Amino acid sequence: MKNISKFVFLFLLLTAIVWSCKKDENKIYFEGGTAPVLTASQTAINLSFLTKSAQAVAFSWTNPNYMFTTGVSSQNVSYVLQIDTTGSNFTNPNKKEIAISQDMSLSIADSSFNDYLLNQLVLKPGKAHSLDIRIKSTLANSSVPQYSNVLTYSVTPYAIPPKVVPPASGELWIVGSAVASGWTNPLPAPYDVSQKFTRVSETLYEITVPLIGGANGYKLIQINGDWEQQYHALDGTVVSGGDFEKKNSDPQFPSPAASGTYKITIDFQRGKYTVVAQ
Repeated sequence: MKNISKFVFLFLLLTAIVWSCKKDENKIYFEGGTAPVLTASQTAINLSFLTKSAQAVAFSWTNPNYMFTTGVSSQNVSYVLQIDTTGSNFTNPNKKEIAISQDMSLSIADSSFNDYLLNQLVLKPGKAHSLDIRIKSTLANSSVPQYSNVLTYSVTPYAIPPKVVPPASGELWIVGSAVASGWTNPLPAPYDVSQKFTRVSETLYEITVPLIGGANGYKLIQINGDWEQQYHALDGTVVSGGDFEKKNSDPQFPSPAASGTYKITIDFQRGKYTVVAQ
C-alpha cells in the first residue's frame, strides 16, 4: 500500500512539473529590437523670418522591429522626437518633445522650429546654439523604449514679436487683495515703489514681494491708476505659473496657499509667468 501511495505521489509531482514547464513555454517574452536610425533632409538648419512658412527640416527613421518570442511585434509603435541643448543629455526640463503616433517621418516648419527654441528651450535669439536631436520609440504604456542615434546642429533662432505686448511705458505694478495695498488704484506711497516690478529687459519683468495667501489674488497694471491697461491670468487656479494676457478681464492671478515672500517673473516674450517662494 505504501508503494502504491509513493507511486501516486511521484506521478502527481511529475505531472505538476510538466504542466508548470508547459505553462512557462506559453509565456511571451521581449527579446529585444533594433534602435531606430534617424536621418534628416539636410545637414544644416537655417532659420529666417523671411522663410518662416517654409520647411526648416524633415526627419525620418527606421522601424525598431520589436521582437518577442512569438516573432516581430504587431503592436503599434509610438515615437517622440526630442530636441535638447548639447551636453544636457536630454535631461533638460525645457527640452522639446514632439509626439508622433506610428508615422516614421516628421516635417517641421521654419516658424515652428524657431518657436521651439525661443519658447520651449528658452534660447536667446540672434545667437548660435548647439542642439541634439533624437527619436525615442516605445510600445504600449511607454514600455521598452529604444533611442536612435543623435544628430547635432548649430541653429540660430530669430527674434519674433512677444506673445503678449509688454508695457509701452516700461513700467509694471502689482495690485490686489494678495498684496499690502489691496485693490487701491492708483497706488499711493509707499506701494507705488514697493509694488513696482524691475524691468530686466524689454520683455522680462521681476519682483520679489510679500503675498497674502489663501483666497486672494492680484492683477498687473502698466499705468498707475488705469485698469484698462491690465494683465490677468488665463487660468485663475494655477498658482505657480502659467499663461497670461493683456485685457481688462478676469480671472485674476491666484494667491499661493501660504503667505510669504515670493518672486514673480513675467515673461512677455513667451506669455508666461512664474511664482516662486523665497
